[in-house]
Amino acid sequence: MEKKKEQKIYKTRQRSQILNCLIENSSKHLTADEISVILKEKNCEVGKTTVYRSLEKLIKEGSVRKYICEEGRSACFQYVDGNKNCHQHFHLKCIECGKLMHLECDYLSDLEKHIFEHHKFIVDNTKTVLYGVCEECSNE
Repeated sequence: MEKKKEQKIYKTRQRSQILNCLIENSSKHLTADEISVILKEKNCEVGKTTVYRSLEKLIKEGSVRKYICEEGRSACFQYVDGNKNCHQHFHLKCIECGKLMHLECDYLSDLEKHIFEHHKFIVDNTKTVLYGVCEECSNE
């Protein structure tokens, strides 16, 4: 019989600080550099290498998702709060404040179906971000 190796999850102070940073900014996609800057502003000494390693571990644990949102921009990360379906819908991103919102709308399913049936193109929800101005910024 083969024994399955159980992967132990070691929680470090630095990983907790990185996770807390993502939780506090859960409405945004943050790059590793942005996370480093935020932590430095809070007097948390976490090196960039540690940030990258911790993010990869948090992704494997399912706490964090990695996105490539904009051409030429570094990968972004977001706390998903155990929401495994986060990647199964479109996102809206405000070009003014950077806020990222989940968009679950029946009309989008119809749009995806239309695009497939009439244009023979399959939309990839994991990479679909619609850009515009959020309600709060449009009222300013």
